[in-house]
Amino acid sequence: MTFLIAQSTAWLRRLSYSCLLAALWLTAPALLACASATAPAPTASQAATPTPSGPEVTQQPGATTSSPTQAPTPSPASPTPAEEEEASPDPSATPAIGTEVPSISEEVTVETVAQGLEVPWELAFASDGRIFVTERPGRIRVVQNGVLQTRPFATLDQVASVSESGLMGLALHPDFANNGQLFVCYTYRNEDGDLRNRVARLTDDNGTGTGHQTILDDIPGESRHDGCRLGFGPDGKLYVTMGDATVAEAAQDLESPSGKVLRLEADGSVPSDNPFPNSHVYTYGHRNPQGMDWHPTTGDLFITEHGPDRDDEINILEPGSNYGWPQVTGPADNPEYTDPILSFTPTAAIAGAAFYTGDKLAASWEGDLVFAALKASHLQRVKLQPPDFRTVTSTQVLFDQELGRLRAVALSPEGYLYFTTSNRDGRGQPSSEDDKILRMVPAPSTSHGVMLSDNSGEFTLELAVGTYRIRWTAPGFLPMEKRLVITGSEDGNVDLDEIQLNAGDVSGDGRIGPDDLSLMSPSFGQPAGPASSSDLNADGIVDILDLALLAYNWGKSSG
Repeated sequence: MTFLIAQSTAWLRRLSYSCLLAALWLTAPALLACASATAPAPTASQAATPTPSGPEVTQQPGATTSSPTQAPTPSPASPTPAEEEEASPDPSATPAIGTEVPSISEEVTVETVAQGLEVPWELAFASDGRIFVTERPGRIRVVQNGVLQTRPFATLDQVASVSESGLMGLALHPDFANNGQLFVCYTYRNEDGDLRNRVARLTDDNGTGTGHQTILDDIPGESRHDGCRLGFGPDGKLYVTMGDATVAEAAQDLESPSGKVLRLEADGSVPSDNPFPNSHVYTYGHRNPQGMDWHPTTGDLFITEHGPDRDDEINILEPGSNYGWPQVTGPADNPEYTDPILSFTPTAAIAGAAFYTGDKLAASWEGDLVFAALKASHLQRVKLQPPDFRTVTSTQVLFDQELGRLRAVALSPEGYLYFTTSNRDGRGQPSSEDDKILRMVPAPSTSHGVMLSDNSGEFTLELAVGTYRIRWTAPGFLPMEKRLVITGSEDGNVDLDEIQLNAGDVSGDGRIGPDDLSLMSPSFGQPAGPASSSDLNADGIVDILDLALLAYNWGKSSG
């Protein structure tokens, strides 16, 4: 790979302080980089590698690099000769740019995100980094900055946690960042003491869930078969799965919400384009649907569903369709019913599900469906055949019998798959650390080295066919990562586009904020060496221009 660093900040030095505001608008990145990589050559060849100023990079035949694209450099008013001389960057002052290129393994392992939970049922991710999780006894908990908060976000005293029932589904409103609304589905007891299910809305008030408002009520409930998975679809509607509440015949009764997938407006009203007029019913003939997600390419809604003693199912939902329970289970080959795309006998008690669309795993995971199994104690990965993605081509069992019962699966905004154990639900064998929130990550793999680029910023690296994660680091800058996929079928350059490192991470904690300002302040006005993390524009002094760059990127993080 050929890599070029463009000294886009050098021209800041010839700006007067009166031009500071203009500089802020014109020089958003403190460092620009461009990179390109060619596809594997037909025959293995050794690329000529410039002498690095850091450790040697292990090279493999198969992918050579060439032809960097020059990054654009801002062009202020033409300087005088004296100004031109002043603006010329001193190569020795250039921050050392470390470039790490590890391969991304096809295999996966897990990291523990949080532990000590009680039957975590659903996960939801806010744009501010918080992870919301429901606990079946009636609490909503929050993981913030990697720490499970002691104080619950909300405790719903009206929840009736009996056997499999309790506080279950959770979904954040698509505009949660602005309106703070989140939705829950739970079991409660009515005035007669009967178990019922309800969908309600809460509002985030400075980190506390308040303003409980019921939007759908009096849904038949039981100690099992309650469904209660929630999710907002690409159409902005709220989808709710409902089990048959152990009354199998109700799944075929369009007047009953039991054994259905329901479709609501966020206020609980019936969407005008629902398949049955004046009804929340979207599909029917379900036994106990436990997981759902929308295909990232087609937008089709997939659900997982518990069978009785056979035929757990994965179904693709069509508005108004009948999925057969209790008349049929599994493929019926009857036009009256819609068949599953996959069924399991013996049953595995399949639960939460999510499609993988991130960049943290190898490229081969893209678009795969991953679901949890309670009874079978594993995750399962399902590959689908393009272009319609309605035919299963393969399945793979993951973590078989390693982690106990598994329930929720969710994709985070940063591209990780999270899932939960359910070992404290009365049917598992909990450890002292259960229950847990876990995160799927690539298994350790061979690193292809770390190189410190020379003053021109150039290096060459050969890579075999595979998936790689390229990471750029420099003192005082947020690191940048980019996934590179070499398939062997590339013809010409693989363009990585522009790589931008944001200045201001003086502390090196991956966030730009008050800690960085505190660390920079004592150095203000002082000369700085090339290794200084406070001299963001590498001009040899910590001054107002460095402060301007920090202010411009305030609040940014490497996540």
